[in-house]
Amino acid sequence: MPVRTTTASQTIGPFFHDGLDHPAWSDLTAGGALGQKIRIEGRVLDGDGQPIGDAMIEIWQANAAGRYDHPEDSQAKPLDPNFRGFGRVGTAKDGFYRFTTIRPGPVPGRGNAMQAPHINVTIFARGLLKRLVTRVYFADEPANAADPVLGTIEDPSLRRTLMAEASVAKSGSLPIYRFDIVLQGKGETVFFDV
Repeated sequence: MPVRTTTASQTIGPFFHDGLDHPAWSDLTAGGALGQKIRIEGRVLDGDGQPIGDAMIEIWQANAAGRYDHPEDSQAKPLDPNFRGFGRVGTAKDGFYRFTTIRPGPVPGRGNAMQAPHINVTIFARGLLKRLVTRVYFADEPANAADPVLGTIEDPSLRRTLMAEASVAKSGSLPIYRFDIVLQGKGETVFFDV
């Protein structure tokens, strides 16, 4: 007679801290990248506003000139051999994460419409069967007004969930942009279906 077992009540993992979180990957400028160095930092929160201490955040972005280090980006803009354009970091117990990167340049989108400088973000967390994808825009960027992706989001309160706000940096430190990610509920970050 076969042995009966019950199905686990939780998805497998996460195992991000065991093998996928490489602390060096949180600094995209380590090789001496060109452009304005900045920090992006914030917290990942659940629907009750509680921190998620075992999520993993990935970013992918263009360099300061607005070019991706990718074979399909054939723009005449220069590549920066000292800038990876990709980073990954796990959240701490309090849901906190931090990247050191450069402020990206504008990139063309569909139909070559220029997009405001932004950083692409992917979130992996416990209970998510699929990754979540969003973007970080800079609240102090004038080009946001004409960005074709932001233009598709009519509700100003939803657009604000994609804006990283400049924080007061200590003298001599890098500019800091605060970007909290709320997975659901009040203040939920806008996520894209990709």
